[in-house]
Amino acid sequence: MTAIDPRLAKALTGISGILVTPFDANDRVAPDRLRPIIDRAVDAGVHILVANGNTGEFYGLTTDEAETMVKAVAEQIAGRVPLLGGVGRSINDAKRLAKASRAAGASALMVHQPPDPFVSPRGVVEYVKRVAEAGDGLPLMLYLRNDGIGLSAIEALCRVEGVAGVKWAAPTPLKLAEAIRRCSPDIVWVGGLAETWAPPLCAVGARGFTSGLINVWPEHSVAIHAALEAGDYPKANALIATMQAFEEIRAEEQNGTNVTAVKAALAAIGQDCGPTRPPSAWPLTEAQTATMRTMLAEWGLTKG
Repeated sequence: MTAIDPRLAKALTGISGILVTPFDANDRVAPDRLRPIIDRAVDAGVHILVANGNTGEFYGLTTDEAETMVKAVAEQIAGRVPLLGGVGRSINDAKRLAKASRAAGASALMVHQPPDPFVSPRGVVEYVKRVAEAGDGLPLMLYLRNDGIGLSAIEALCRVEGVAGVKWAAPTPLKLAEAIRRCSPDIVWVGGLAETWAPPLCAVGARGFTSGLINVWPEHSVAIHAALEAGDYPKANALIATMQAFEEIRAEEQNGTNVTAVKAALAAIGQDCGPTRPPSAWPLTEAQTATMRTMLAEWGLTKG
């Protein structure tokens, strides 16, 4: 692992806002549509923004498109908050995106867990080492969506030069607690399952959380984070209950509506970022749309 800039370390204990990737009517990336979303998130107090995350449909983008997005997002943020550039897929794609993210001005790299069906724990360690070399000094945040590689492998990953933190996106708080115990105290641990899982992951040592809600209602995410920082779990849980239906829609169809819900909500509040790409579901079903419409009105984001 490696020491990181104190400003970045502090930001990582806040909210990591995972930005959508907008598409135009011809299915081309349309990063300019992010400007009002980024401005509102920054003004609301979101601590760090992420390009090419899963809410950004990373696996639905070409590598050229992912390069375009990290460059555009960096320009739009203009240094107001740190930027994480998501990298992954084949090792050579990951290395290429690491170099592009560094050139764009990203503060750190978020390394997606390799989706290859033949992943070995030691192979993942080698993968991260090569990404770190390509990043040429940029800190790495590991994005673990599956802790099946085992705690020994996670320890080894956290010892790789350049690794500064872990986004833990598995619903296993006790295993997270053991991973934290085993690894260097300098590693920054972040809850990677959005607002709904933030309290239990925070309770065992993760600080901060990832969020797709920030695209739509960043002020609410910031309020949840503030409650957790103050140790006010009842308030945090009450605030989470307010947006629980949103996360439930995202989790439907085997999580196939995860980004669909975010983009549908954006369209409903007048910030259309286009549809999602297959294999994500599009559009929402009639029942999902009705729930979304009611929810956005209750939040005060639409008139009904």
